[in-house]
Amino acid sequence: MKLGIIQGRLSEPVGGHIQEFPKDWKKEFVSLESLGLSHVEWLVTKNSWLNNPIMESPKYVEKFPISFVCLDILVDDRISEPDFLNEKLESVCEKICDTSLTNLTIPLLEGSSMEDDTKRAKFCKLIKEFGDRFPMINFSFEAELQKEQLLEIVSLCDNFFVTYDTGNITSYGINHSEYIDFFKHKINNVHLKDRTVNAITVTPLTGDTNFDLIFNSLNKIDYNGAMTMQTARSTTGKEIETINKHKDVFMRLYEKHF
Repeated sequence: MKLGIIQGRLSEPVGGHIQEFPKDWKKEFVSLESLGLSHVEWLVTKNSWLNNPIMESPKYVEKFPISFVCLDILVDDRISEPDFLNEKLESVCEKICDTSLTNLTIPLLEGSSMEDDTKRAKFCKLIKEFGDRFPMINFSFEAELQKEQLLEIVSLCDNFFVTYDTGNITSYGINHSEYIDFFKHKINNVHLKDRTVNAITVTPLTGDTNFDLIFNSLNKIDYNGAMTMQTARSTTGKEIETINKHKDVFMRLYEKHF
């Protein structure tokens, strides 16, 4: 099982944010090894963009076990505007295209949601240009969209994929097994989180996410890619203990269904 963690969850929250680039990012990789996890999904956020190590020294950062680079910086209602997308996404692509960091996660959530047909059409035109210009990069879209709407995006280029977030799909009301089967050839990353139907992220196995169904469905499509914990935070200062408990939950589920 290629089980990892979203960056920042092994550190105390920065500025009260649930998800933010950690102050001592190297320390998380030490904790990663001690927990027996395989990878970190790196974060680029609005607060960390200009001085993010991946922008300053990508060749150095690539030495660490990083599965994906998650561009939280794109969660913005300007994502379909050429100037915004060109500035933010192009700069990241140019930095990493000569490294082994070939997987990008693009969150189409909240401000960057693609539910609006006009906004989605504009985005499709822009993002296809990136897919064509950077064929060495895998663009993986994390979205709360109906299957057919997301397919409009990921079918544009061969290097477009799906980041399947278990919590988002739960609260969005989509059947997990149908979603997994529909995108079985496109899913290349799985975010593991438990949510209630009213979109509250909770401790694994306490919400409405049917993990038995999910793991069984992933096994049916022979999924062997990254699984990345993006679980609920607990007591500040006890991040390692929290993630260790969450890891045990998902390891047991994997052993049960795979």
